[in-house]
Amino acid sequence: MAEAPVPDPAAPDVLPSGPELRKVARVVLLDPDDRILLLHGYEPDDPSQSWWFTPGGGVEGDESREEAALRELAEETGLTDVELGPVLWRRLCSFPFDGRRWNQDEWYYLARTRTRRARPALGTALTELETRSVTGLRWWTSAELSAARETVYPTRLAELLRTLLDDGPPSEPVVLSPEIV
Repeated sequence: MAEAPVPDPAAPDVLPSGPELRKVARVVLLDPDDRILLLHGYEPDDPSQSWWFTPGGGVEGDESREEAALRELAEETGLTDVELGPVLWRRLCSFPFDGRRWNQDEWYYLARTRTRRARPALGTALTELETRSVTGLRWWTSAELSAARETVYPTRLAELLRTLLDDGPPSEPVVLSPEIV
């Protein structure tokens, strides 16, 4: 699948100046009961700043975003028996983390699994930064996600998941508003 440029060529201008735009592949992983898997992370120097997020990470070398999505999912959850589906959403985001600013172009892929035995892949699969900042994972129902008081990224994930479950995947990826933290 060819990677299309960000639809709005002016959109990167909304991000704070800083590092080059990082290509990221994220995974909206659903189990047979339509629960979504989220990882729990925190700021390494301040564990009181914590949040939930979808598995995924940066594209490495010449790998495709699809390859990055599957690699990251395996590294972060130990799951390799998944069906990777279409890109659901795209967003630009910028946030401070571990003493630097991260500017990202994120693509969110739908994926399905028949198992519920996800676990953080401890040891060599996680980067040193992930080891210092990821505390675990959890399957969430749509209702639990909607009622969550904790920070979840992207911030509209509960609404986006409900729409996905009600209407199915969009015919074209939905471009979300940029999220600047």
